[in-house]
Amino acid sequence: MSGQGPQRRLLGSLNGTSPATPHFELAANQTGPRCLEVSIPDGLFLSLGLVSVVENVLVVAAIAKNRNLHSPMYYFIGCLAVSDLLVSVGNVLETAVMLLVAAGTLAAQAAVVQQLDDIIDVLICGSMVSSLCFLGAIAVDRYLSIFYALRYHSIVTLQRAWRAISAIWVASVLSSTLFIAYYNHTAVLLCLVSFFVAMLVLMAVLYVHMLARACQHARGIARLHKRQHFIPQGFGLKGAATLTILLGIFFLCWGPFFLHLSLMVLCPQHPICGCVFQNFNLFLTLIICNSIIDPFIYAFRSQELRKTLQEVVLCSW
Repeated sequence: MSGQGPQRRLLGSLNGTSPATPHFELAANQTGPRCLEVSIPDGLFLSLGLVSVVENVLVVAAIAKNRNLHSPMYYFIGCLAVSDLLVSVGNVLETAVMLLVAAGTLAAQAAVVQQLDDIIDVLICGSMVSSLCFLGAIAVDRYLSIFYALRYHSIVTLQRAWRAISAIWVASVLSSTLFIAYYNHTAVLLCLVSFFVAMLVLMAVLYVHMLARACQHARGIARLHKRQHFIPQGFGLKGAATLTILLGIFFLCWGPFFLHLSLMVLCPQHPICGCVFQNFNLFLTLIICNSIIDPFIYAFRSQELRKTLQEVVLCSW
């Protein structure tokens, strides 16, 4: 649905529909290097998107059903689920429309298809921005709950949480509209990459600080029990592993996409960068995978939410 070349649409199908097989292929031209291109079958892409949709719908339903989950922390988690849901819906919808147009099943004028592409791109871009924002909001919320535990409920009130949520959604819609409208400007790509780096740094600093405080607290408990060596080491290793998994998954799933955007600014015509561009569908697939993993990191670890989720599933049957 989008044009080819380095100035192609930001979130459109940069490579068109991917062949179903093979999964890995070497793409070469007469002048450029041989490139390893990972082709994502459309069926797999759509399946992952649908899994993400179902999973995040269940999270939102569980939070809406249980009044005990009506708190700022769970509202942020619910909004993250909505953002991930919209990311998946947008990508699945765009892929489905592309397949229908390519098969001739969906007959539409080029102008109509372009308008539909614009709407879907705004949806995908806006949901990606909001998803990153809510990941940052969850990190800030957890930081406040640890370092300002006695004042947490007076600092993070429902009213302030709703204001933050509203501001994030409004900013995401407005910024995504501007990004798509001016997709061929370098400043737009730089803003998106800078935003990703800022969120990564924010999450890393907050979670590392929280881990350091938790280890310090564990050492204090160890001194009280005269076991200075056993508890801190075990706790520190477990906390470091959790932190590594959390930030590692975030960077692994989102990093390649923003690397793609960075290379579009730094070396849009370079053959090696062109090899990276050919794997754009893989980068989108990693973001879909992040939408599937997020509920396991932020939602399903709550016993209260899991219990409510079980009730929702049983009632649906």
